[in-house]
Amino acid sequence: MDKFIVKEKDELYNYLRNNLNKSKNNIKSLLKNECIYVNNIIITKYNYVVNSGDIISIGKAITYKDVNLKIIYEDSDIIVIDKPTKILTISNSKEKNKTLYREVSNYLKKENKKVFVIHRLDYDTSGVIMFAKNQKVQKLYQDNWNNLAKTREYIAVVEGRTNSKGHIESYLKMSKSLQVYSSKNKDGLFSITDYERITYNDKYSLLRILISTGRRNQIRCHMSDIGHPILGDTRYKSKTTPLNRLTLHASLLEITNPLNNKVMTFKSNIPKEFYEITK
Repeated sequence: MDKFIVKEKDELYNYLRNNLNKSKNNIKSLLKNECIYVNNIIITKYNYVVNSGDIISIGKAITYKDVNLKIIYEDSDIIVIDKPTKILTISNSKEKNKTLYREVSNYLKKENKKVFVIHRLDYDTSGVIMFAKNQKVQKLYQDNWNNLAKTREYIAVVEGRTNSKGHIESYLKMSKSLQVYSSKNKDGLFSITDYERITYNDKYSLLRILISTGRRNQIRCHMSDIGHPILGDTRYKSKTTPLNRLTLHASLLEITNPLNNKVMTFKSNIPKEFYEITK
């Protein structure tokens, strides 16, 4: 499999035209037939943007050892991944290829198994995420997720100096533009968020956050509600992006295995930059 390291930002098709001794039709055929990989992920879009340092691989198939996954835990039923920031859990209308689901799927081909989504993390959120290896296990976890997930801990850097601890309750609804907000009436999904301040400086606070309910964008909405939006979260009123990412990390998941009732604990280290920016 031929590999190239990108030296400067460009659209994928343009890069291939400038670096491969192939015709336009040949390059289009490589893209269409899923023979182009960027950082070990199949890309088919002509206008996909590659950045300096990205690795482009060209070939019919990717070897399993090339799949770049940080695996926290794996058994015959589940696989738990330490998700990096800036990758979708599953595809959306704008991005079909560069997803964690695709990476895990490629990895599990060595076992002739498929991957099934149990829960999701946002594109910019990093940390602990679990997938099932069969539909039965997926259903067991999803059908009773809030009861099985005993502890869901997140670490966040937010704007300003928060109280030393706090408890937030609201009823969350979603607007037509898919913006989650706290309803003034009790007509949304009841949501509970608790936080404890780890450290702070004159600009930011580093928080440990526990959620008792797992609503879409719950933490992001609740921190914005109390006037301390998560850094980089412009959708929820953040005014600064010093780390070029949403500073939210899923650090711990303590969950009961529905097959044997044993409690499992999975952890992911807090990103160093979260500590550095709050010194």
